[in-house]
This record gives sequence, structure tokens and C-alpha cells, in this order.
Amino acid sequence: MSDLKPTAAPGRLASIDAYRGFVMFLMMAEVLHLGRMARQFPESRVWGFLAHHQSHIEWIGCTLHDLIQPSFSFLVGTALAFSVANRQARGQAFAPMLGHAAWRAFLLSALGILLRSVGASQTNYTFEDTLTQIGLGYLPLFLVAQRPRRDQWVAFALILVGTWAAFAWYPVAGADHDFERVGVSRDWLASHGLTGFAAHWQKNANLAWAADVWFLNLFPRASAFVYNGGGYATLSFVPTLATMILGLLAGGILRGDGEPKRRVTRLLTLGVAFLLAGALVGAVGLCPVVKRIWTPSWVLYSGGWCLLLMAGFYAVVDWQAGKPVAFPLVVIGMNSITAYCIAHLWEGFVISSLKTHLGAGVFEFLGKEYAPVLQGSAVLLVFWLILYWMHRNKVLVRI
Repeated sequence: MSDLKPTAAPGRLASIDAYRGFVMFLMMAEVLHLGRMARQFPESRVWGFLAHHQSHIEWIGCTLHDLIQPSFSFLVGTALAFSVANRQARGQAFAPMLGHAAWRAFLLSALGILLRSVGASQTNYTFEDTLTQIGLGYLPLFLVAQRPRRDQWVAFALILVGTWAAFAWYPVAGADHDFERVGVSRDWLASHGLTGFAAHWQKNANLAWAADVWFLNLFPRASAFVYNGGGYATLSFVPTLATMILGLLAGGILRGDGEPKRRVTRLLTLGVAFLLAGALVGAVGLCPVVKRIWTPSWVLYSGGWCLLLMAGFYAVVDWQAGKPVAFPLVVIGMNSITAYCIAHLWEGFVISSLKTHLGAGVFEFLGKEYAPVLQGSAVLLVFWLILYWMHRNKVLVRI
């Protein structure tokens, strides 16, 4: 049986919405195209720094942008801890809750495939993006949420150890492996390739890549699947489930008894411990910290950041009553699915509309070199105003 307390329905924490809003803001802020600004001003350290953290690391390491997907996954688990407790408090039986979880898992996966297929000539069956990864792991996450906290920790550990062992078992690519054929150039290998034991997690030469060569070719495709250009893989949903379970455990801490200071301290302590553990495992060569295939060390390292960010948002927004300051983020976070779709679908439409009604050169008043960031800022403002209208009129899109 679960150790959640069905007798008391927990209230909604604004800090969860604020953190989720921050994550969605980072995603929507891609419209600022900071990489273009860095190329316009190659001597500027500021634009270079901002552009670096709005892009993904090639293989080992982490930027702020790399924390978007783990944060979103982590928050799914955190929110589920409250959702399950609320449903139990209302006396809802297990069967309808299970049905709702299964339906939500399907919708998340289907929406991810739909968004990846926009503009394609046929359905693009791919399962490595944020929504499909969460969808594939959501039903197991729900089942884990029914168990005591001890069992949740056990599930978390088993996933990490099992994933590590499976990749370590799969043989390292030999001299006959054609890296060029799977989109990995010699220059890339020279700069980012892995050697020694870490080579078990080499780009497009690992267990997850091999699984996708089999699995993705079971679906109708315009051409046979050979590799993913970024090295992303379907099997990442398994360690992503561990990230969601960590969020579930964090939700249990936030729901727990005791003073807010104690909750913040526990989150901070766990966050620092996980951050150091992930970095150490990567540094000694036991398992590289790779977001693109969600290595166990990445679960630990990114999970540490998620715990620290959750602690910070909870301390400021809910403990210190800083909700007014976080309001712009809460507006985004309460309609995160809408924000996700807007970020993927509406940039071109909004830009076209602004130029049509305000003039083609409206964003060039400071010079053409600043046009990308000014245009992106205007688009970002329009996105937020749409979400604000929805918030004010209590229009919430949920799955």
C-alpha cells in the first residue's frame, strides 16, 4: 500500500507551477535565437555565454538548456505525488486512477509524435522527445507512486543499476563499426568521442542506438532508420522514469510534515549529494554524464540540479510568500502543455503577423544585427500574453 495520506488533500504549491513555468520559459525563449547574436558579435563574452546556455552539449556535460527536459520530467513526478494524494482524499478507487494514468500516457506520447510530424509527408514515429519519453514512463510512474517511499527508492536504484549494467554488457564498437554511416564524423570523434570503459556509451554505437535500429524500423518510414543525428534514443525513457521517480520522492518531501525550513534543507542536501555523485561517477570513467542517452550518471547529476531548483522555488515562492514575484512564471506553468505546443508551432505565425501589421523592418530600429533578439523578444511577449489571457479567463489545457 502507498504511504500517501488519503485523509488530507494537499493544497496546490505555486512553487511547482513557477518552476514548471521557468522550464517552459527557457523552451519558449529559443525564439530569441541567441546563437545568431553570438555569431553577430563573436568578441562578446556575454552573447557567447548566453548562446552556450541556449544550446545542448554535444555529448558529455550540461548547459542550462540541457536541464529543460529533466526538469519537466522531474516535475511530472512531483505533481503526481500531489495528484494521487488528492484523488485518494476524494475517495477515488484505484481502477479509475489507473485508467486515467493509462489514457494520459497515451495522449502524451501521441502529442509528442504529432508535434514531431508537423510538416512531414507522413507520421514520424519517433519516441525520443520530451512528451513521448514522459508518456512511455508515465504508467510505470503511476504504479510506483502507489508504493511506500522505501519501494520508490528501491525502484529508482534498480533502474539506475540495471540501465548501467545493460549498457556495460553491450559490446564496445569494434574497428569495423562504420561511424560515418551512422552520422558520427572523425572530427566529432576526435573532439567528443569516448575511450576505454566509457566507450560503452559512445554516440550511435551503444545499446540504445542498436535497439532503435530494430524498433523504429517496425514502423512505416520513408526510408530505413539508421541513426538519430543527435544520438537520442527511445530507450532513454527507462532512466527518464528514474528522473520522474526522483520528482515523485521530492513531492513526498514537499507534502511531508514539518516546517518549510526542514523541507528545503532535505531537498538541498539531496540535491548537493546527487550533483556530486553524478559528477564523480562521470569523472572516474564509470559512466559518462550524457543527457542525449540519459545515462545513470546524468540522472544523478541533472537530478541534483532539479532538487536544488525545486528547493529554491519552494523557499522563495511558498515559504517566503514570493508568489507575486513569480507570477509571470506561474502563468506559464499552469498551462505548460499549451506553452509547449506554442513553442513548437507558433513562432513563424507570430513573426509573420507582427511584420504584416507593424512593417517588415519593425525590428531593425537598432540595426539589423539586433533584429533577431528584438524579434524574439516580441514573439516571447505575445506567447506570454496568450497564456496570461488563458490564465485570467481560467482556461487550463491539461492532459
